[in-house]
Amino acid sequence: MPQKKKVLFVCIENACRSQIAEGFANYLGKDILEAYSAGSKPSGKVNPYAIEVMREAGIDISGQSSKGFDELAVKEFDYVFTMGCRDVCPFLPADKHIEWNIEDPKGKDISFFRKIRDQIKTKIIDFINREAKAWKDI
Repeated sequence: MPQKKKVLFVCIENACRSQIAEGFANYLGKDILEAYSAGSKPSGKVNPYAIEVMREAGIDISGQSSKGFDELAVKEFDYVFTMGCRDVCPFLPADKHIEWNIEDPKGKDISFFRKIRDQIKTKIIDFINREAKAWKDI
């Protein structure tokens, strides 16, 4: 089996979007991805709505933590995804950088979190389908 691709999901507080993306990537891509998340200004906690909407999707992210880049055990990635923080996020070493402009659900109601969760899930599935095929072709 080929080595798993290391992916990092980045947003400012590492409390919502990047946590959801890490959860989906590790769950849906468990055979091909090793996912992490971090923030440029971590809040120190995962948003309870993010935990709840992921639980609704059958994925438990309650054990994940909000962290900064210096707290990551891995320092180089195959892919770094920014969730819409643009220039606020520092440059991190990766083979590919991908910007996902996903609206921050912080401060919104749970139905908005569900919408963001579903957007992220779709992007993760598309990424896995597209990239996994490309890896097999190499």
